[in-house]
Amino acid sequence: MKKVMMGNHAVSYGAALCRVQVIAAYPITPQTQIVEKLSEMCGSGFLKSNFIKVESEHSALAAVMGASAAGARAFTATSAQGLALMHEIIHWVAGARLPIVMVNVNRAMAPPWSVWTDQNDSLSQRDTGWMQIYCESNQEVIDTVILAYKIAEKVQMPCMVILDAFVLSHTSEIVDIPKQRNVDLYLPPYKPKMKLDINNPKAFGALVTPEYYMEFRYKMQKAMDKAIDVAASAHADFAKTFGRRYDVIEEYMTKDAETVIVTSGTITSTARVVIDELREKGEKIGLLKMRFFRPFPKEAVIKALTGKKKVIVLDRNISFGHHGIFFQEIKSVMYGKKDAPEISGVILGLGGRDVTPDVIKDAISEGKRNRTEDIVWIGVKK
Repeated sequence: MKKVMMGNHAVSYGAALCRVQVIAAYPITPQTQIVEKLSEMCGSGFLKSNFIKVESEHSALAAVMGASAAGARAFTATSAQGLALMHEIIHWVAGARLPIVMVNVNRAMAPPWSVWTDQNDSLSQRDTGWMQIYCESNQEVIDTVILAYKIAEKVQMPCMVILDAFVLSHTSEIVDIPKQRNVDLYLPPYKPKMKLDINNPKAFGALVTPEYYMEFRYKMQKAMDKAIDVAASAHADFAKTFGRRYDVIEEYMTKDAETVIVTSGTITSTARVVIDELREKGEKIGLLKMRFFRPFPKEAVIKALTGKKKVIVLDRNISFGHHGIFFQEIKSVMYGKKDAPEISGVILGLGGRDVTPDVIKDAISEGKRNRTEDIVWIGVKK
């Protein structure tokens, strides 16, 4: 069934199709409509789930952490300052190996106060042990929520599904809603091997001495490594079941490209228009879209960018005192590789600043000229 819906409601339908059993809700713009819609679904009987109204984002994640530990498929959503307030529990969830799916609607961090989009809220959680997947369209949003549970429950690691504030969250597009019976076949009920059970009591999250702590972290890293292969299998099964194909990265006109721009999120859609226009003018240019950020798809990125002359990374974020975060990651995996390209980083679109085709053209021009480690800022009013 096809329906016109905003990105936030695409999230809601995705969670409902996954038959989530526990939802913890705390409103924060621009994600509030996600949990509002889910509350309506629960209230009407469309979704049979336990809907918990909590007093903060910290409590929201704590609630679904307990639910997941008890064996339930659990869901919550947040943005920006709310995600920051969850930080302590974000570590707990990953360390406890709980396959919670949480949607974060990218919103710029305060101060100054903002409700518009950039990626610093989610990227500031990059070292916590959560998988992160960035979405380009509302269709990709609903599909990725389903994919996220498939991957997370296989590797026993939590997953953050991420979409741009307002550009997706409040913008309506045609979405093909998967049939429930197909989702049920693709995503069977969650049945963890270990859970909180009064009839079979175990200790969870206990204090460990230094002689054991590292092994827990080693196993988390191995699970993240495994997630790349699990994602490949999940994507292949998804394509067979629903007819739409995704991957950890997506390439556009890169085969003969000399220059490649790297994007994530909704900037990608605009960038494709620019690539088409520049191709018509004879430029050998292509695009690499980053869907997965954690685990970082190292081998796929190396394969896509090796042999290119120039790579320009468009970052809607910044690591203060360093560079754009995707730029850092791309540069690190390409370092020392044979036939590695020259790589430049561009900062644009912070705080919801519009990223138009002309802005992307400026970013490409400035990126080509920049042959140093200096940050290129596009659109700053100096």
